[in-house]
Parts: sequence; C-alpha cells; structure tokens
Amino acid sequence: MIVSGMVKSSLIDYPGEVACVLFVPGCNYNCFYCHNRSLLDGTHDVIPLATVVQFLTKRADLLDGVVITGGEPTLQSDLIIFIQKLKLMGYRVKLDTNGSNPQVIKDLLQANLCDMYAVDYKAPSCKYSQICGSNSTADTVLQTINLLLQYNADFQVRTTVVPQLDQADLIRMAKELPVVPHYVLNRYRRPEKFLPYDSPKVMQSPYSHATIRQMADMLRPYQPNISA
Repeated sequence: MIVSGMVKSSLIDYPGEVACVLFVPGCNYNCFYCHNRSLLDGTHDVIPLATVVQFLTKRADLLDGVVITGGEPTLQSDLIIFIQKLKLMGYRVKLDTNGSNPQVIKDLLQANLCDMYAVDYKAPSCKYSQICGSNSTADTVLQTINLLLQYNADFQVRTTVVPQLDQADLIRMAKELPVVPHYVLNRYRRPEKFLPYDSPKVMQSPYSHATIRQMADMLRPYQPNISA
C-alpha cells in the first residue's frame, strides 16, 4: 500500500465521523479538473507505511474512521489487506473511488470491509471520455453503483458540476443512474495544478452556488435523495 499524503484529522471527509484521510497515488483517469494532480504525475511524496500504521495505532482511541482516497485506491494491489488491518484497529473505513474497478468493490463488499463508499459519476455516458480521459467509461461506474445497491451498502454518488456539463447533461446522468441513497452535486473549483493543454477548459467560469441548487431541484424527480 502506497500512501502519498495524510490529513491527520478531518471533520468533513467522512460524514458524522472524525477521520484520518489517506491519499494514494496513481489513477486510470485523467480528469482535467483533478485537484490531486501531483498524485498522478509522479511528483508526489511517499509516506512510509510503518509511519502511517504507527500514527493510526496511537490515535485509535481519538479517531473514528479512516478515509482512503486518491488517486484511485482500487488500483492498489494490497488495498484489501490494508483495510483488514484498519478494521482490526477498530476503525470505520470510507473508500472514495471513481468506480472503474467493480470487481475490487465486489470483493470488498463480500468481505464486508468498508463502512461507507463514495463514487464519482462524472459525466453522461456519451461524454465520459471527454471529461475523464480516453481510458474511462461510464459502464464500469454504473456496475459499481449497482453492486453497492445490491449489497445494501452505505454510499453516496457525487458529481462535480464542471462548466462543460449543462442541464441536459445532468438530466441524462440522473436518468442513467439508478435511484441512489444520496446524490451530491458539488460546485467546480479550478485546480491549482493542471495540464497546459487543459487550460481552456479549466479557466471556464464555474456555476454559482445558487445555480447548483437549482440544478439539484431540477433533478429531484429522478434522484429524490439529492443535495447540493
């Protein structure tokens, strides 16, 4: 398990829990608006796993949970073994994923290892490669989401409303998704670090908070458990 960043205590990354957030490097997507670009381009640091385990062992009575995010955690070959260790320490575990590896998610679900999941649904299926890069497809993400429903998992689906998505796109996405327990629309924020050729997309003006809330209301007939 490779860890490249750690937030020792967070009140916002795991709803209702005080959690440590672990960032892992590497991703099979290339979203132009990624806020963790250093995890993708090889300029990231590496925190010795022994240091991470030592910290979590000492804080086991003070923290409720651990959030594993990235990058894309399901690319880590020893993810399941690492989560098993966290559970033995008494932690609740939340996994953030782009949903591209449904088999890994199925293995986690069958082992009943994660207490919560967050899956990003980034675009309508016809625009997935445009938003996330040529290696991406909506099909695997939808498989992951349907698995989470099948296993009655605690999870949320998140969409960052980038300027390249319009109302018709969001309606299409809401219809493509099954009805999920919690669907969250997040406002786009420009990343500090991005690829030069992505500059025209990155620099487009974000939607306002009010517009995002209006979009959420518009999608409520299709996704009743939506928030913004």
